[in-house]
Amino acid sequence: MAVTPETIAEALGRTTPTAGDPVLAQWNMWIADAVRAIQRRADKLSIDVASLDVDDVDYVVREAVTDHIKHPDDATQVAVAIDDGNVSRTYRSGRGRVTILPEWWELLFPTTATRRAFEIDTMPNPTALR
Repeated sequence: MAVTPETIAEALGRTTPTAGDPVLAQWNMWIADAVRAIQRRADKLSIDVASLDVDDVDYVVREAVTDHIKHPDDATQVAVAIDDGNVSRTYRSGRGRVTILPEWWELLFPTTATRRAFEIDTMPNPTALR
């Protein structure tokens, strides 16, 4: 898996934070959070993470982190008033943490319509009747 702060900066169209910048530490932490979430889901499904498509994993990590950077918290509207002036800004609501969307989970761990908990065949086996 090759998502780095440089990858995130490129996706956002920003310059990469420099060493010692708290933003660099945040991005590294959020990348690790996304990778950990994928690892935990794979463990829960008894799937080896190494068997996942590396490009898909990188895509999901990159998108989850960039989405979190763009929408970091639950704030939907912030208004500041000073004397006669005021400024208001509306944000798309975020979850306040790195979140992997359901369609990204489906990309990593596709389910098939034929997968079922159990199946009962009520018809006899035609080869068994011969």
